[in-house]
Amino acid sequence: MVVGAEGGDELKLLGVWDSPYVNRVQVVLNLKGVSYEYVEEDLMDKSDLLLGSNPVHKKVPVLIHNGKPIAESRVILEYLEEAFAAGAGGSTGASVLPDDPYKRAVARFWAAYVDDKVGSPWYTILFAREREEKVEAAARAISALETIEAGAFRDRSSEGKTTNAASAPFFGGDSIGFVDVVLGSYLGWFRVIEKMIGVRIMDAARTPRLAAWAERFEAADAVRGVLPVDVDKLIDFLQAFLH
Repeated sequence: MVVGAEGGDELKLLGVWDSPYVNRVQVVLNLKGVSYEYVEEDLMDKSDLLLGSNPVHKKVPVLIHNGKPIAESRVILEYLEEAFAAGAGGSTGASVLPDDPYKRAVARFWAAYVDDKVGSPWYTILFAREREEKVEAAARAISALETIEAGAFRDRSSEGKTTNAASAPFFGGDSIGFVDVVLGSYLGWFRVIEKMIGVRIMDAARTPRLAAWAERFEAADAVRGVLPVDVDKLIDFLQAFLH
């Protein structure tokens, strides 16, 4: 499947439809208006292309740019930022990382925090056998979101291009940025977790600014149609994968 407008570069994304790590790459490609071919992988029968393109981890996502593979989602995001800067390589979209080195460092810090403190519990919730272990992991993710609400939202003026951090709609300021894409890629799975174990990861009562941000993020043109929204389909996919 080819997505986006025509461009001079050949881009192929190897992925799985429900992977937050794949979804974040898709969002950034959309933000930049770059054309790419999407190839759905079967994780139970991985293609030779995937195994050859990512021989170390053998997992998605992998971006292949003019025949050269790039693995690991946050690495891919930064690669896209450099290879498809605004106005270059057919890109029509804005940057997801700020120009200032310090502001970039702040964005990278919070993106790494999200994958460590939210992503790791997410993985445990999906794959742990005991419910108690799942609930404990959910509590860790909730605590991390509270830290993000108090910390990363405070730092929005450091990442973004807005003069009023308190009213900025995204972590990236007036537009979607690096942290938005990394955290936002988990939103579809938060609803799955609530149905699986009865715990709401993102709750407006605990983190009202994050809850409002999530609505804005999911409504963005670059995001609609990318994040999985069918909770039952996600659960069926997970159960089939586990068995």
